[in-house]
Amino acid sequence: MSLVSDAKKALALVRKALASRSALRDVHHALGTRPPHPLHHYRVAVYFADGDVNLYQMRQWYKPLAELAKLWPVVVLSRTATGTRALLAEDAPPVAFVPTVRDVEEFIANQDIRVVLYVNQNTRNFQMFRYGRRWHVFINHGESDKMYMTTNQYKAYDYAFIAGDAARERLARVLWDYDFDHRAIAIGRPQADHYGGALPYTPDERTVVLYAPTWEGDRPSAHYGSVLSHGEVLVGALLGSGAHRVIYRPHPRSGVVNPEYGAANRRIIAAIAAANAADPGAHHVYDDGPDLGWQLAAADVAVVDISAMVYDRLAADKPLMITRPVDPAAAIDLHGYLSACEWLDAASAPSIVSEAEHLLGDEQAVARLEQWVHHYFGDASPGAATRRFHEAVRGLMQQWDLWYAQSEVDEGDDAEPDEADLDEAET
Repeated sequence: MSLVSDAKKALALVRKALASRSALRDVHHALGTRPPHPLHHYRVAVYFADGDVNLYQMRQWYKPLAELAKLWPVVVLSRTATGTRALLAEDAPPVAFVPTVRDVEEFIANQDIRVVLYVNQNTRNFQMFRYGRRWHVFINHGESDKMYMTTNQYKAYDYAFIAGDAARERLARVLWDYDFDHRAIAIGRPQADHYGGALPYTPDERTVVLYAPTWEGDRPSAHYGSVLSHGEVLVGALLGSGAHRVIYRPHPRSGVVNPEYGAANRRIIAAIAAANAADPGAHHVYDDGPDLGWQLAAADVAVVDISAMVYDRLAADKPLMITRPVDPAAAIDLHGYLSACEWLDAASAPSIVSEAEHLLGDEQAVARLEQWVHHYFGDASPGAATRRFHEAVRGLMQQWDLWYAQSEVDEGDDAEPDEADLDEAET
């Protein structure tokens, strides 16, 4: 068995290397058709050290960053070839391909970057932390009550832009000796000001249910995914009702750890295709597109796993249910919204039609939801979060001016990179 496992790992590495080389060629070709970045132009950088599989973490920031760029020019520092290729092909901010630390160093030496934003906790973020005289800010890629949201890694950043009171309370329960009042800045959910995308169907009398499960997780405490436990029977019941339209939006990493999870995901996709073939007017949707927004606004009911999708939907202030993990080791933070949410147990998944009807008629559930929206996001009126985002960045820019004026200019203050850090992003 070990020989078979080793062979599979070796084959995976070969495939990854070939994909990386192909992506590298595509990136160099794409960049060769574009003008060089203007010197001393960018004020804000978004650091992204991941490949295309995690691009969903960047996509939700495209539109808020486009608005921010009207005030301070924004660039994405992309470290991998696959990630860069995908960014260049989408509606992302300007992209600088900086696969090695030396590339990063050369690029920022020719720019005026004062604020660096981070959308995830990639270990290679540490390579960017070496550069002082600029603010390093964690903005995350969503709001949730997952254990990921209370990692001690928050302390590595100068500041964190958080959603609201719930995030501050969550961090306060876990982090020791962290200045929440100063370093955690509440901005709400700027992405909610930019929900968009065209409906792929014409609305009718059908009740629209969004099912957006997360992936299976890479450890028991993060086993939140419901595709195997809830998904197939849930989607099957909705497809068979004749009165519902399913929008199925699985996590892009579904099946990367557990092949059975990936197989169940594919069966759901196939079932949706078969249902549409049998009844073209149903217009069920398998959604793997880059835009997130229209789904949240269009669905009458959303069924989601414990993930950032809970809070994406919460920001839309519309009914939702959360699948209860079947793995007892899955960590559930019951201090926040999960203490009062509408749970969907695996045993109740076949009864999703009646469960959804009950939720839509529950006025008390609607009132509770509105209270939680304010607790997590503060003022959720249109444009409020975008204003807070801009105000937070403006405050950091003003602090940068103050600190820079008080310090001596030393062109050689940035540390020389260690030889071990001068690595290629993908080999």
